[in-house]
Amino acid sequence: MKRLTVSIFLCCIWTIAAFAGDGRPDTRIQAYIEEIAASEPMASAQLGVKAVGLDGTVYADWSSGRRFQPASNAKLITTGAVLNELGPDAKMETALAYSGKIEDGTLKGDLYIVGGGDPTLGTKDSIAVNLQTLFGQWKKALESNGIHRIDGNVVGDGRWFEGQGEHPSWLYEDIGTYYGAGMDALSFYRNIQEFRVSAGPAAGTPLQVQPQYPETPWMTFTYDCSTGVAGSGDKLYLYTTDLAPVAELRGTFASDRMPKTLECSNKFGSYTLAHYFLRSLTSAGMEVSGKAAYADRKGMLRTEPGGPVLRKAAEQSALTRFASFKSPSLARIAYITNQRSDNFYAEALLRFLSKKKKGSADYSVCPSALSDAVRRLGVDPNQGMYMVDGSGLSRKNSLSPAFMCSFLSAMMHSPACEAFAGSLTQPGKGSQVGRMRAEDQSCAARIYYKSGSMDGVRCYSGYVVPQDGLKEDIIVFSIMVNNFDSSLQWKVMSQIDRMMALIALEN
Repeated sequence: MKRLTVSIFLCCIWTIAAFAGDGRPDTRIQAYIEEIAASEPMASAQLGVKAVGLDGTVYADWSSGRRFQPASNAKLITTGAVLNELGPDAKMETALAYSGKIEDGTLKGDLYIVGGGDPTLGTKDSIAVNLQTLFGQWKKALESNGIHRIDGNVVGDGRWFEGQGEHPSWLYEDIGTYYGAGMDALSFYRNIQEFRVSAGPAAGTPLQVQPQYPETPWMTFTYDCSTGVAGSGDKLYLYTTDLAPVAELRGTFASDRMPKTLECSNKFGSYTLAHYFLRSLTSAGMEVSGKAAYADRKGMLRTEPGGPVLRKAAEQSALTRFASFKSPSLARIAYITNQRSDNFYAEALLRFLSKKKKGSADYSVCPSALSDAVRRLGVDPNQGMYMVDGSGLSRKNSLSPAFMCSFLSAMMHSPACEAFAGSLTQPGKGSQVGRMRAEDQSCAARIYYKSGSMDGVRCYSGYVVPQDGLKEDIIVFSIMVNNFDSSLQWKVMSQIDRMMALIALEN
C-alpha cells in the first residue's frame, strides 16, 4: 500500500505571507478567490476557502467560518478521529460461537457467526481474506473444536451494532444504491447486490435486467424501469427495505449506454453470509440439519428474511465463543475508505468507534463519540463541525473550511499522522484522473487531499507539501463550494483546480 510518510515533510525555507492593509492575505491565491467570487458560477454559489501553514501563516481566507455541506470530505474527520482514537493497528473481530452443546462431534444447537463490524467480509478488496480461504479457516476452527456435524442452524448475527442500518436522514433514493447500503455488525460483499442491465432497442422499451452476485433467491425483484432517450444517462435506483425481501428497480437507462453491472443495496447482509457459509460447509461434506438464519435488530431468529420468527435468538453474552478472526488494520481500512471514498467502510469505522467508546453503535450515539474523539485531538467540534454519519452521505452534515484546517493541522501532530496522510489521494490518480490536468504538474505532485461531491457540492481538503521543506512549512487547505449551477460544473472544477495550484505555489 502506498503511503505518504512523514519523511516527505523534510527541510526547506520558511514562507511568510504579507497581509494587505485590510487584514486580508496579500497573496495570489487570495486575489484569485476575490476575482472569481464576483462572477458566475461562484457569485450565485456558496464558496468557502481557508489555506494556512502549520506555522499559522494564512495564505487565503474566504467565508472560512461558514459551514458547508462537505459530502465525502466528512470521511477525513471519520478516518482521522478513528485512527487517532483507536490506533492504526487496531482491528475488528468476527467470532464463531454456538448455543447448546457439543456431543460426540455433533453441535446440538445453532452455530453463530458473530459480527464485530468488519466491513471487508466477502469483498474482493486486496486487503480482505479471499472468501474461500476465509470459509476454509472457519471450517477448520469448527473441526478443531470437535464439531463435525451441526444439528441446528447457521446464524448470521450482526446485533453488536445496534439500531437501524442506515442513517434516517439519508435520501430514499440513496438507500437502495451501493453507496447507501447500510449495515449491522455483520456484512457480506459490502452489502452489495449486482444486476446486469442492458438497454432496449429504443426509448420506452423494457430493459434487460438480471440479478447477478450474490445469489439471493429469497428476494423478489420487480422492474418498473425502461430505456431512456439517448444522452439521458443512468437514472436507475433500487427501492428496497430490510422489512421484507422485496425490491423494485425504477427509472431509466439511456438507449446509447453500453450494458453494465449495476451495484445496488442488499439489506440482508448477515443472512447472505450465513447462506454462503452453510453452502460451503455442506459442499465440503459437513452435515447440517438446519437452515441459514439471522438474528434481526430486535433479537428474533428468522430462517428467511422478513419471514416468521423462529424463536428468540440466544443472547450474545450466553453464547460459547470458540474462535475469532481479525479484520485488516484500521489503517488499511481507512486507506480504502479515503482512496475509494467508500461510504460503507466509513460508516463501519464510525460505528465501531462509537461502540468501543460509548458502548453503542446506534446512530443517535455516534455523533457524540465522534465529537469526543475530535475534542481529544485538541480541536473544538463546536467551532464549525456538525456530523450525523461517517461518510458524508447525509445532507445534514456541515463543516467549515476553518474547522477542516484546524482538524487537518491537529492530525499532523497525531501518532496516527503517517497512516492518515498516507490514506489521501492526489490529482490525476485513481478516482481523481483529470484533476489539475491543465495546471503545473509539479504543483499537483505536492498536493494530497480528499474530495467530496454531491449534486451542487464540490469540496477538496488536504495538504500541500513543500518542495524541500520543514514539516512546519506544510500548507493545510480546505475549498468548499455548495449550491452551484450544475450546468457550469466544468467551470467550478477548473476554478477549484486553479485554487489548489495557486496554494501550492505559495510554498
